[in-house]
Amino acid sequence: MKLDREEKKFKDIKLASIFGIVGNIFLLIIKAIVGFITNSQAMIADSVNSAGDILSSVMTYVGNRIASKPGDDDHNLGHGKAEYIYSMLISIAMIATALIILKDSIFVIINSQKYTFSIWLVIVCLITIITKFCLFLYTYGLSKKYNNLLIKANSKDHMCDCFVTGANLISCLLTLVGIYIFDGIVGIGISLWMLITYVKIFIESYHVLMDKAMDEKTKELVYEIVKEHKEIIKTNHFNSTPVGYKYQISLTIFVDGNLSTFESHDIANRLEKEIIKRIDSIYLAVIHVNPVDVKKTKK
Repeated sequence: MKLDREEKKFKDIKLASIFGIVGNIFLLIIKAIVGFITNSQAMIADSVNSAGDILSSVMTYVGNRIASKPGDDDHNLGHGKAEYIYSMLISIAMIATALIILKDSIFVIINSQKYTFSIWLVIVCLITIITKFCLFLYTYGLSKKYNNLLIKANSKDHMCDCFVTGANLISCLLTLVGIYIFDGIVGIGISLWMLITYVKIFIESYHVLMDKAMDEKTKELVYEIVKEHKEIIKTNHFNSTPVGYKYQISLTIFVDGNLSTFESHDIANRLEKEIIKRIDSIYLAVIHVNPVDVKKTKK
């Protein structure tokens, strides 16, 4: 069942990345054409953002394809961390893009650069908002369903673009009453939004690649399951290591030393299966068994 879920996850993310590539290529073309014709810095910045979105979707596709490969002799626990490597690459590329947009937008404000209003600016903004909102709803649903950082990054990017283009639309309409400075301000807003969004994704990817332990809430869930097994006297040596978007955990349990080897290991085996079954974010549980003298413990 879990294998089927994993296969479906990779298939769904692959489809989402293809939709993102096609949609962003279309938006890049229409934004760039209208932006350069009207000399709108906000629209040009938005087109650069779409170019970054294409790169993001391509990396999502490649990262997902690598992560979908099962474990082998060289990668015993699979290739799940590819998701985080490519998420980090996406964040670095988009941070660089944001800095370029920020520089150009400041230049526009300093030089009081104006642009020509066109109804096509309004049309492109509306098309972008509708397209991006549909992509957001689709990818947000997948990110919630699979807890996948790659698709989560895509989802945030789509929603970010909705707000960005909404501000771009306001900037466009303000030119009708002779207010041009808002164009550069929107460009700055776009860049800052992108910086905040992708710095967060970079940090999240970094933590996983540096083998950050699982959160305390999930750890408590494991201990709650352990407490349900009355045969277990105590536990220690809890460790967790990220494997893709899931974790491998190890734990030592202490049981009555008078139990047979079969009985004590049966407790550990049942506990391992139960943890994996009940906590979806755990990929593998390894339970070590130690005997304890119950009489001394009671004393």
